[in-house]
Amino acid sequence: MGPLVSLIVLILIAAAAGWLLLRPKPHPVLHYVFRTLAPSAEPAAPVATPAASPLPTETPSTAPAASPTSTPPANLHGPQLALIVDDCGQWIATERGFVALGIPLTLSVLPDVPYTSVIAAEASDAGKGVMLHLPMETLSGLNPGPGKVTTEMSDAQIVAQVQSDLADVPLARGVNNHEGSKASADGRVMRAVIGVLAQRNLFFIDSRTNAASVGETTAREMGVPTAGRDVFLDNRADVAYTEAQLSQAAAIAQRTGSAIASGHPRPTTLAAVRAMVPRLQALGIRFVLAQDLVGKNEP
Repeated sequence: MGPLVSLIVLILIAAAAGWLLLRPKPHPVLHYVFRTLAPSAEPAAPVATPAASPLPTETPSTAPAASPTSTPPANLHGPQLALIVDDCGQWIATERGFVALGIPLTLSVLPDVPYTSVIAAEASDAGKGVMLHLPMETLSGLNPGPGKVTTEMSDAQIVAQVQSDLADVPLARGVNNHEGSKASADGRVMRAVIGVLAQRNLFFIDSRTNAASVGETTAREMGVPTAGRDVFLDNRADVAYTEAQLSQAAAIAQRTGSAIASGHPRPTTLAAVRAMVPRLQALGIRFVLAQDLVGKNEP
C-alpha cells in the first residue's frame, strides 16, 4: 500500500473514531414502577345488594377512638330522630366513621360478610345500637346475599336461617330487612321470622322496601316491638341530596314526635350526617337509637 493510500485510511479511521466519540448519547430508558392498588374500601355507591358485589380486601386496622355517644342537654323531650346505617360489615372505614360520630345511631349489620363481627363489636363498645340486617327475597330476583330468607323455604327452614343469621350478629338487639320486597309481603314468611324475634325479645323495624310489606303489622300482632322506616337517605350518592332527606326526616319528627331514617355506609352519607347533625340539633331534634322508637311511630 502506497503512502498516499495509507494516509487516506488513517484519516478515515480518525474521522470514524471522532464521530463515535462526539455523537449524541441516547436518553436513558425510564422504568416506571406501577403499584397494584387494592379495590377501594368504599364504593362510590352501594348497589342494591352489596353483599353480592366485590368486597374490599382491606385488612381491618385499629379502630379510631369513638366519640362518646351524647345527647344534647337542651330539649330532652323534643322530636326524636333515629338514624340506621344499613348494609354494614362490608366497608369498614366509612362504617367506623359513623361509629365515631358523637350521636346515638344504629348500625344494621349483614350476616356472613367480611367485617360482620368486627363492626358489630366496635359499634356496641361505642354505645351505638346494633341490629341484624336480615337478607330477604326480592321481587326482582336480585340476590340479597348470604343468609337470605326466601318464600320457597318451609317455616322450619326460615326459623333455622334467622337463628343462624342472629348467631352471626349476637349483639343485635333487633332486626330490619335487607331488600325483601317479596318476602316481606308474605304473611307466612313474616310470621316465621317474627316468631324467632318474639322468642328472643328482639324488636323489628320494617325497612318498607315494598308498600305491601306486612312486617310491621305482623310484628305488632305478635307482640313484638316494632316500627317502620320513614325516609331513605341516600338513593343517590350525593351529599346535598342526603342533607335534604335528613331535613325531611327532621320535619316528620317535628310533626309526629319521632322519625326513623335509614341510609348506607357511603362516604357521601357520612359527610351529610356530619354536616347536618349540629343544624338539626339547633332545631331541637334529639338523636336516639332505633330501639328507643319501636312501638312509638304508629302507622
